[in-house]
Amino acid sequence: QVQLVESGGGLVQPGGSLRLSCTIPGSIFRYNQMGWYRQAPGKQRELVAMIFKTGPTKYADAVNGRFTISEDNDMNTVFLHLQMHSLKPEDTAVYYCNAREDRDNADYWGQGTQVTVSS
Repeated sequence: QVQLVESGGGLVQPGGSLRLSCTIPGSIFRYNQMGWYRQAPGKQRELVAMIFKTGPTKYADAVNGRFTISEDNDMNTVFLHLQMHSLKPEDTAVYYCNAREDRDNADYWGQGTQVTVSS
């Protein structure tokens, strides 16, 4: 069982910034894509940002230009980050880290971290 662990959520005022991080066990070569999703109350989980094994990134229109996904790694762990700027109340949600295994396309999820944007 692959356990992903998110950190960095919290309460921030509109216009503020937060940085989420996720620890993903295994080599970077194990996964073909990694991303951040979010789920607001009463809504479906949606893609926020994704980074692919070969390097390209993809962002939801609602966060493009405000959020940046990045990763760094050592031999045994991938550290996935989401830098969020100019946060809005509508960014309030539980944010989940995801990694898809290259071998069989199995999806792994973290437990989620709450981000609340409010004055």
